[in-house]
Amino acid sequence: MEMDGIRSAERSAPAGRRGRSRLRLAVAAVLAGTLLLTTACSGSDEPSWQGGGNSTPEGTTAASQAPAAEPALSTVAVTSPAAEAKSVELWSEVKYNSEDPANTEVTVTNAKGAEIKGTVDKDENVWRPAEGLAWNTKYTVNVSTPTAEGKTNSVTSTFTTMKEPSNLVRVTSFLADGQKVGVGMPLIMKFGRSIPEKYRAEVERRMVVTATPAQEGTWRWISATEVHFRPKTYWKANSKVFYSVNLKGVKLGDGWYGRSNLTVDMSIGREMIMTVSNKTKKMTVKQDGKVIKTIPVSLGKASTPSSSGTMVVMEKAAHTIFDTTDEDPVNGYKTPIDWAQRITYSGQFIHAAPWSEGVQGRRNVSHGCVNVSEALGEWLFQRTMMGDVITVSGTEEKLKNGNGWTDWNMSWEEYKKGSYLN
Repeated sequence: MEMDGIRSAERSAPAGRRGRSRLRLAVAAVLAGTLLLTTACSGSDEPSWQGGGNSTPEGTTAASQAPAAEPALSTVAVTSPAAEAKSVELWSEVKYNSEDPANTEVTVTNAKGAEIKGTVDKDENVWRPAEGLAWNTKYTVNVSTPTAEGKTNSVTSTFTTMKEPSNLVRVTSFLADGQKVGVGMPLIMKFGRSIPEKYRAEVERRMVVTATPAQEGTWRWISATEVHFRPKTYWKANSKVFYSVNLKGVKLGDGWYGRSNLTVDMSIGREMIMTVSNKTKKMTVKQDGKVIKTIPVSLGKASTPSSSGTMVVMEKAAHTIFDTTDEDPVNGYKTPIDWAQRITYSGQFIHAAPWSEGVQGRRNVSHGCVNVSEALGEWLFQRTMMGDVITVSGTEEKLKNGNGWTDWNMSWEEYKKGSYLN
């Protein structure tokens, strides 16, 4: 009946309309067959063209159809000194931010493009100069990190250091390049003005001592204007010692800065130790651990005793004059002396005393010095050097620390207390 109805309709319609009706029926039939086939193959009740399980064209995935995400760049930034900063101190650190600190590179260059030596702390994101920068100079900082595409993400910033101030502190070393000294010689640095305590730790950090072979040691402040360095035990014989003092531009007080840097390259000689006993009235001289001479001595009498303690030879004079008349116009004396070796600031020496040779080894008659004979005074003088050690024991007076280079007159634990880094 339905088919007859269709035919009747076709017969009653005009010829053109009848052709279009046949075409629509054929297309509908094809679509219906395709729909049934797709549903049967997919095992799904939902047609694929409505977003079903097989909605992705063959040979592709959903991820490949989505737009690729742009990789995130690792950002970097200089945080200090501020961009275009002026009057920056010479030892200022460069601080930066980075999302990839392990792969971040930092360079600092001067106006001529020369790279400045420094170290990068990638844990703290800080670049530190190896030495003070130049006064009134413009520097460029470049911080960079690689990207995933093999490119570089970088940032630059500039700053200018401070002008050279008028308030500069002179820093000097007692020792100089090429000197050879005894195993007890302290390294001595002096300052042109007092260094306040709050700046002393930074001063110590800038004074680096390197010994070959390596030896443990520390700085100790003797006063506000003087600091010494000694190893834990006497310097090893024949050591090489190098120290660099990088204080140019370092703040040494409120508004005061170090004037300059310096280095000293020196050496330690053979080991010579002199031991004086008041009990035996003898000096034992050891070189490299071996006794090479025993010398009769006369020490200070009861009214002017010699100091008991450990001292070092501070200076030597083959011939000099002891003059105490300025200190004591009544009882002072003025006497020519041979083979003098100073061991305290207060005026105690090892020296030849021909007038006391008859009692040397038996009785004390000096004004506090270690008297030896003319011949043995010369023998000893020809073999000692500045920094050689002398220890006196058994006298009525103890050596006061600070009365000479008394760095060895205290224990290592006591000595370390004079450092602001310990």
